[in-house]
Amino acid sequence: MDDDDSLSDVEFARRSLAEVDSRFAQDPVWNNAPDALQALARRLGELPCLLIHGNQVCPSERHLPAVGFVAVYLKVAFRILESDEPSKIPAVVRAAVYDALGKSFVHHTSPVDDRMLEELLGFIARGMKDSLRAVRLAAGRTLVNVVKLVQSLTDRSAELLTTAFQKIHSLLRHPDTRTRETAVITVGLIGKASTGVALQESVFALVSQTCENNPIIKGTAILQLHALVKHHRKTAYSLTAPYMDRIAPHLVRRLRTHPQGVYEFSRFLSVTQQEFIKLTLQHTLPRLYADNDLRAIEAVASDIGSNAAVLILDQAHHILAHAFMLQGIGHTNKTLSLILHVLNLASPRSPVEISTLLDTCNVLLLTEIAVCLGDEDPDVVEAASQGLRKVARTYKSPKSQPSDDPDQQFIAFLKEHMLGVISNLNDMLREIRGKQSVESKRQILRSFGGFARQVGPAIANVAPQIMATLQTMVVIPQFSDAALQSWHTFLATLASGDIGPNVGPTSASFVASWSLFSERGRQAAKQCLEYMVVIRGEELGSHLAEVADLGSIPELAGPNAVLVQLRSTWTPQQRLTSLLQRLESESLVVATQAAVELKAFLLEGDQEFIRSLTFGDVFDPLVGHIIPALYHAACRDDERAEALRDLAFDCIGIVGAIDPDRFELRVNDHRMIMLSNFTDETESTVFALHLIRDVLVGAFRSTSDITYQAYLAYAIQELLLFCNFTTALVGTGRHSSVPIKVRNRWNSLPKDVLTTVSPLLASRFKVGSTTYKHPAYPIYPDRSTYREWLQTWTSDLIRKVSGEDAKKIFEVFIGIVRDKDVSVARHLLPHLVLHVLSSGNPDHAEAIRTELLVVLEDQVALDSPSSPEKKLYSAQTVFMLLDHLNKWILAARQEVMKRQKSNNSILDTDISLRLPCVESVVEVIDQGLMTKAAFQCKDYARALMNLEQQLTVHRLRDERQKREAPDDRARREIEAKSYQNHQDQYERLHELYSYLDEPDGMEGVSTLILSPSLEHQIREYESTGNWTSAQSCWEVQLQYEPDNLDYHLGLLGSLRNLGHYDTLRTHVMGVLTKHPDWSPQLVGYQVESEWMVGHWDNVQTLVDQAEARPAPILLAQVLLAMRTGDEARVKASLSEARRVLGAPITASGPSGYRRSYDAVVNLHLVHELETINGIVKEIREGPAGATQGSQKSFDRLLQHLSARFDLTLPTFRIREPILNMRRTAFNLSGSHSGVVKDAIGKWWLTSSKIARKAGHTQTAYSAILQAQRCNTPFSFVESARLIRTRGDPLRALQELEKSMRLSGFPLDEARDGRRDRDRVVDLTVGPDELRMRAKVHILRARYMGDTERFEDSRVFKEYKRATETLAKWESGQFHLGQFQDDCFKELPENEKRTRGLRMNLQTARSFTLAIKYGSKYIYQTLPRVLTIWLDLAEANGTDAANIFHKINEDARRLVRDVPVWKWYTAFPQVVSRIGIRNQAAYEVLAALLQNAIQEYPKQALWLFTAVAKSTATQRSQRSKAILNALRTCRRNNVSSLISTMTKMTTELLKLSKLDVSDRKPLNLSRVCGELQRLMPSQVIIPLQENLTASVPPTSASDAQHHPFPMNAPTFVRIHDEIEVMSSMAKPKKLTIQGSDGQIYTFLAKKDDLRKDSRLMDFNAILNKLLKSDSDSRRRQLHIRTYGVVSLNEEAGLIQWVPNTTPIRPIILKLYARRGLPAWSSTIKDTVDKIKVETDNSRAAKLFVDRILGEYPPVMHEWFIETFPEPSVWLASRTSYSRTAAVMSMVGYILGLGDRHCENILLDTNCGDAIHVDFDCLFEKGQALETPEIVPFRLTQNIVDGFGVTGVEGVFRIACEVTLRLLRENKDCLMNVLDAFVHDPLVEWEDKLRRMNRGNKLVDMRTVSQDALAPIEEKLRGIFKHFKSSPGKQLSVSNHVQSLILQASDNANLARMYIGWAPYH
Repeated sequence: MDDDDSLSDVEFARRSLAEVDSRFAQDPVWNNAPDALQALARRLGELPCLLIHGNQVCPSERHLPAVGFVAVYLKVAFRILESDEPSKIPAVVRAAVYDALGKSFVHHTSPVDDRMLEELLGFIARGMKDSLRAVRLAAGRTLVNVVKLVQSLTDRSAELLTTAFQKIHSLLRHPDTRTRETAVITVGLIGKASTGVALQESVFALVSQTCENNPIIKGTAILQLHALVKHHRKTAYSLTAPYMDRIAPHLVRRLRTHPQGVYEFSRFLSVTQQEFIKLTLQHTLPRLYADNDLRAIEAVASDIGSNAAVLILDQAHHILAHAFMLQGIGHTNKTLSLILHVLNLASPRSPVEISTLLDTCNVLLLTEIAVCLGDEDPDVVEAASQGLRKVARTYKSPKSQPSDDPDQQFIAFLKEHMLGVISNLNDMLREIRGKQSVESKRQILRSFGGFARQVGPAIANVAPQIMATLQTMVVIPQFSDAALQSWHTFLATLASGDIGPNVGPTSASFVASWSLFSERGRQAAKQCLEYMVVIRGEELGSHLAEVADLGSIPELAGPNAVLVQLRSTWTPQQRLTSLLQRLESESLVVATQAAVELKAFLLEGDQEFIRSLTFGDVFDPLVGHIIPALYHAACRDDERAEALRDLAFDCIGIVGAIDPDRFELRVNDHRMIMLSNFTDETESTVFALHLIRDVLVGAFRSTSDITYQAYLAYAIQELLLFCNFTTALVGTGRHSSVPIKVRNRWNSLPKDVLTTVSPLLASRFKVGSTTYKHPAYPIYPDRSTYREWLQTWTSDLIRKVSGEDAKKIFEVFIGIVRDKDVSVARHLLPHLVLHVLSSGNPDHAEAIRTELLVVLEDQVALDSPSSPEKKLYSAQTVFMLLDHLNKWILAARQEVMKRQKSNNSILDTDISLRLPCVESVVEVIDQGLMTKAAFQCKDYARALMNLEQQLTVHRLRDERQKREAPDDRARREIEAKSYQNHQDQYERLHELYSYLDEPDGMEGVSTLILSPSLEHQIREYESTGNWTSAQSCWEVQLQYEPDNLDYHLGLLGSLRNLGHYDTLRTHVMGVLTKHPDWSPQLVGYQVESEWMVGHWDNVQTLVDQAEARPAPILLAQVLLAMRTGDEARVKASLSEARRVLGAPITASGPSGYRRSYDAVVNLHLVHELETINGIVKEIREGPAGATQGSQKSFDRLLQHLSARFDLTLPTFRIREPILNMRRTAFNLSGSHSGVVKDAIGKWWLTSSKIARKAGHTQTAYSAILQAQRCNTPFSFVESARLIRTRGDPLRALQELEKSMRLSGFPLDEARDGRRDRDRVVDLTVGPDELRMRAKVHILRARYMGDTERFEDSRVFKEYKRATETLAKWESGQFHLGQFQDDCFKELPENEKRTRGLRMNLQTARSFTLAIKYGSKYIYQTLPRVLTIWLDLAEANGTDAANIFHKINEDARRLVRDVPVWKWYTAFPQVVSRIGIRNQAAYEVLAALLQNAIQEYPKQALWLFTAVAKSTATQRSQRSKAILNALRTCRRNNVSSLISTMTKMTTELLKLSKLDVSDRKPLNLSRVCGELQRLMPSQVIIPLQENLTASVPPTSASDAQHHPFPMNAPTFVRIHDEIEVMSSMAKPKKLTIQGSDGQIYTFLAKKDDLRKDSRLMDFNAILNKLLKSDSDSRRRQLHIRTYGVVSLNEEAGLIQWVPNTTPIRPIILKLYARRGLPAWSSTIKDTVDKIKVETDNSRAAKLFVDRILGEYPPVMHEWFIETFPEPSVWLASRTSYSRTAAVMSMVGYILGLGDRHCENILLDTNCGDAIHVDFDCLFEKGQALETPEIVPFRLTQNIVDGFGVTGVEGVFRIACEVTLRLLRENKDCLMNVLDAFVHDPLVEWEDKLRRMNRGNKLVDMRTVSQDALAPIEEKLRGIFKHFKSSPGKQLSVSNHVQSLILQASDNANLARMYIGWAPYH
């Protein structure tokens, strides 16, 4: 063995054994001396350990592969013991040999074959028969080691163990007592060392010896059994129970021959013999009947004092299961005959048939057999399979259908009973029917797969139950293999259409639990996934999206590759949508896995796509899905959801603090109101269906808790029964005769719900009754947690339910509520409270009232023992409950009124009686307490609502007193007293608005406060971001109360928001010097100030000492970890920070994004710290150590951070902490790299910019100084802007020019020419620097213009330099063109036709370049280019013609070069010019129109085919020519669409113009059948959003932009019945079904709708402008638009706005409730007097006293009643105020009149004000018989809807923002209105004809300009009382004030037409 050093451990061991084998192969033992032989045996025993692990302690592990000791040792053993007389070999030698052999097994790892095992067992048996006990015991110990070795073999362990125990049983039967005694002891040792089969065999062998007569053997066996009990730490029963099916029959069969066996074993179990026999009847009787041992059966019956027949009935399912599984020929029939014989002996007069007996236990019988399908013995499985078929043949169910096919009959039989079988199997796993061993549970689990195989594809009906079981058990390591085995069988059994719903939970469970699986389990899981993905993947359809990502598991590379291929066509949007849908799954496993994948997608997916979602002024609608999905995950109410919450917080941080003003959250509310109190059968059934569909089914399908699922199944089963649903609904033949009403209800359920509940139609779930004791009220104080309180109260209310239907519905939830589910209890509670209150029991009502009050009082109690979590969630539940009651009260009142109108007094009685019962509880709750409680739990909207209701009551009382006052002086006194009395409430109102972050509301309240306090001023300043003024106020407060902690905290907050960290740090240190006990409250500010100034040792100290964990401490902890570079510490600190900082998100609820936005910002910061830590550390060594790869990573990081910054809420308070944290993190890198320093400097400039815009000039200046310290390029630009902000343009220009000279910008005007000639392109200047240089020139040009000291030519040259510096820059070209255009507009009229033409050319060329290079200014540039180009085409003169030709060629190139969608933004303006006379212009125009139609035919044809129907001949002919030229085009299906659209517009025109004499409904098939025959069609439904082109975000690619929705709904059908409306035009109401499944309604109206259509275009563009402005966007200002399509000048379509109601019926109903008529003689008399009254003040007084005095404002009531939930009430009222304000300003600008209460609608879902009927435009109202002298409607009820503040605050500010935007975008908006000039209205044509009668020189342009000129004046800020009045230019705020005064002036309102209802 010279080369030993080169051998591996395995090779060395093998070589050593080979040499031993070689030594003893031929030669005998050399030294036969006993001592030598004993020493040899001992040394051989030590050899394995020596070879494997040397002198170390033996690990008893077989870790070297394929090393075989046994064969060698066996050979040596034979050599040692070989002798003619073995007895001569000393016993110690024989024992030593067996011990050595035993030790060889410990490290043996090579296979053991049958021959070797036989030799071993024979050799050991020889030793166990030895005469000496020491040798026998040594041989026994060797046998124990053999069994251990066999158990370790994975392949054939069971088979080899059987062989071993056969040898053992032969030894137990040996005639020599000594041998048997040794064998018993050995069996005991084997039992101690074994588990599973070996332990089972050991126990059985020992128990069998208790039947022996030999007391030594019997006693030894019992001693060994007790030793096993002690060793395994079990009771005697728990040790033997798993094997009782073998033990009991063995003993009982010998009851007559060996009774001592039963006796001794019973003693061992500590039970009597009778008890043992009773306990084991299920095991013994089946075998006895199978043996046909009637005498033994009778003996058993006699022993327990019963008879055989009774025992059969008690154990029928066990006996019959065994009988049906018997395999011998005729054995089953013989056994059944014996059973019937015994039964008939007991009842000879009533013979029993086997089918009768089967009826008593069918499901239990099938379950017993089904369990055997999970046996590992294939013979048993086959027996069970045959047994099921025997049962099916024997059992004749009345429900089974006759069939010639036995297999089908068998499947039908199993299908009928499968739910019961699966339920029983689950009960067995849950040990409801007794304890089960681990092996028994494994068998039961395997039986699921076996039973599925027997049932076939129909097993899908019980898929939820099976999936719940498998998901529960697969995560338990000892059961996972069995579960996975069944899982694969179950999936393989399903039909292709049924696999889909299970792939999501299956794949998610496997991926999540992969690490827990054994190697065998992983193979089984892989097989499942391969079956789902590889084999069936193409059949999954939409369910493919539910498969979890497999890429994280290397073993699943194959299935993952196929999955990737199947999803290869997915867009990032589809992938993200799929992940979000899975994240919202009810299944926790699916949701958690989806969160893991979503995190990976957000971090590693298509970053360009992810960034595109949050670009621009309006984010992608998908963002409105992402946030609710993540919030839903973060708010999951499940004890096991911690991992999901952590992932959700992580994902929220990755997504970033998305600006809540730039997307809409999706909120789903499935709640319903029960009016009838469960006395109406129909409503009760609808409620039951709602519970099934929206509450139970999702939980049932998703849960993995078997017990909970059983409760859910029971509830669904009983509710199905309540709805009269039976199996006939899913049956065939005569059983399917179901009432139509019931079948319709069934069919109304979604398909997935039907699939889930169908099997439960035949289920028989039961819930055991328990004793119940009603808790003492109030319950709340005695329950420690919210969960416990809610469950207790809900359970108690369920037991107080009265009424048959209510009991049937609610009592099924007792188990669910009691078990675990809080969400179900929360859903039921409001319905239960309402029902109990409505039932009229005063004691129950008092208990509920007490409970509510206790919860509310606990919120305001200073010494409350409740935890914050309990208080918060309980209060939220009470508020939710009160909202539900208020909704019911509103609905009940409306129902009472409706019934009173119909004179249905009988139906009215019940609800009228219940209404006071509910009102009494709601009204008794003190509003003050509600306000305080709501304030304490931060439900500020509720507190505001209650406070405003109190103020409104007081206001109405004061108004009444004022009207009743005798004179003006008394009125003034009342008014002054009213203001004084309410000051405290106004202050509280102001405070609530501040907490709601509603600065507009605060400003409105401020107008009501006579003497604002310092606290008031502070709130005002802080809400508007005026932190400098807030700081001053806090300092004043501290002068008077220097020891007030709150004042110090306020000051510190101001300092932090201003970024004054040095001052903050100094102040904190000073305060702590005097008040060290304030440290816990100040530590957040202290630690933040320390890290901002870089004192990291102090930061570490503070973090170590801090007990609380506020956000700054957690962030400091992360920063400290980053500073150390310890990745494990960084990871741990990040994890803790996310979990704690995300907690407010969970508390805020799924819809609380705005409320918890600060928490989102903190998560945003945490993620950025993690990202920065991963990149910046790579460049710590500076540029020398930085690689090209790290530089690219750094650049990507900066781009990523920039994109994240842009998506946040654009306020200084939010953005400055983000920038501060970035700078801190970068400074932590310790790098002096130029790129790091440059990045920090740029962020200082960003800080300066946002501070400047927020008005924090000092902070902005400090940030500039910091940027300059970093030598940041172009920091002087921000410095100049800051100076300009202070109102000094000249100084700003001087500062800018000085810095430009220092930076090398050439400013010498005299050298321009030479510089141009000598210009050299600097190739070293990057694109970013070029852009900045161009911006500097633009800025200088603007400042030059602002100073008004420079000639236009010099300003022009500076703009020109910007375009020369960066030619392909949209902004530069736009500003150049805009300057030229502004100069043109300032020219005198005569010069416009000379110099102005050249300016037009320059403007057009600059704008065309701007259009080419971007789309930011598309709404300004494109309409203006069209106007200049096409106006010049019709101009006279040679100069104009020359300029036109140049512009025309530019336009031709533009049409060719730019994307078509850009032209579509001005498509109405383009189409309006189709009648242009200039042929050259028309050719370009026609090409443009053709391009637009080819590219976007579905949108363009709606506008263009209508032109083909025009009454203007030239317009019609030209449009037809263009359409005809396109009829051969095959692109985008243009030809077919033109044909279809032409036919459709023809038919719609025909329908619109159809004369109808009455309002009878029309049939479309009769009056316009051709239209119906066109359906379905690829034509899109003309919704406004589908016809309006969108513009891409600034950074997005123009070429790749999709301007229209990709899935716009198309026509599927138009309903045949057409309703004719009652208005004068008799419009026809069309109901259209879209391809998206939605219903859309349109009016076909005979009228010129071009005015409405263009106004919608105007509003659409205005909406884009509103979205692009941060002030407007923050207030979500918008105009509600709707689809308007003009079919020609005579008719068109208008979209019906759903969920709206006119204001007039609302007000009339509210007045009717007060007994006020719509019209009265008082009103008539007063109006008549006003008409003749010449004095405006007296007219106003009459109007106020006689009319308004009788009709007080009531609009506020509608908002309270329609939106009783406070947050919705506030949002709806705010939305109403703002939409009213926007439309008031727009209406004023456009001269919109006729704003009576029928033309203003309110959205009943969100409160939006929507204006309709725009016929009275362009000041037409001033020409009416009674002129309209108000600019918009601002009557008392309109104002009353705004709330307590009236026009102040929300309304006024919205007006100012809107008017400012309108004025700023004057040119853009006037360009849009240009279409009116070139496609004039019919009324303008009529006016032209009238004017031309006397003056032929007037043309249409004159008429058009006469209409549009007032609009332009208003947009310039000129205010006129009337069109003919002199005007005055006003600022925006003064303009709005003048308009409000004019609109609300009672003198003006008194003069309005009475039909306009100025008093409403």
